[in-house]
Amino acid sequence: MTADDRLRAAVAAAVVGSESAYTELLQSVVEVARAIFGARAASIFLLDEATDELVFEAIAGEGSDTLLGRRFPSSTGLAGWVLVTRQPIVIEDVSEDPRFARDFAETTGYVPRGLMAVPLLHGERALGVLEVLDRPQRSRFSLQEMDLLALFGNQAAIALDLLRSARRAKEVLEGGENELALVARVASALDTLDPEAHESGTALLRALADVLGKR
Repeated sequence: MTADDRLRAAVAAAVVGSESAYTELLQSVVEVARAIFGARAASIFLLDEATDELVFEAIAGEGSDTLLGRRFPSSTGLAGWVLVTRQPIVIEDVSEDPRFARDFAETTGYVPRGLMAVPLLHGERALGVLEVLDRPQRSRFSLQEMDLLALFGNQAAIALDLLRSARRAKEVLEGGENELALVARVASALDTLDPEAHESGTALLRALADVLGKR
């Protein structure tokens, strides 16, 4: 096996493992959110910028066995409103809100009565939406609950950004030799350098990794 092959195999294993870990983290966020709020369901939607659609990325409760991976236009309903405006929302009775897309909700097999949602933001980018559906109406929604929902949103946004990065790396890996082969050649060339040059080359690769990690 050549150095390029070894690097490709290592990157492939790391990407697959990372994507799985981030998917599990998103699932844990919706499961804990649903449990904490005592809700019927909780969902995380990922914005697919290429198609301008929201995708069910993680679901707990109602719809968890049928909706994962389902897509819909990013402007649809209350989730679309939250994504576009980047504002959280709490509605006790969605039937009274003209933004609610009842037709779409009916196609999912579950029409909620109330919901709360927050945008999932990473820097200046809106990555998706976290929704919690039909929590018990013990009392009016409190500021403490909003703070808690925001915390869940922050965790979900971090995981969603990492997931997107892992999937981008997978696309590069599966797309051909271009970017990965270039890095592989640089990495394999390090073995032929003298110790001082080897150290400089390693520092360059680390700096590149840092830059890519901040994109």
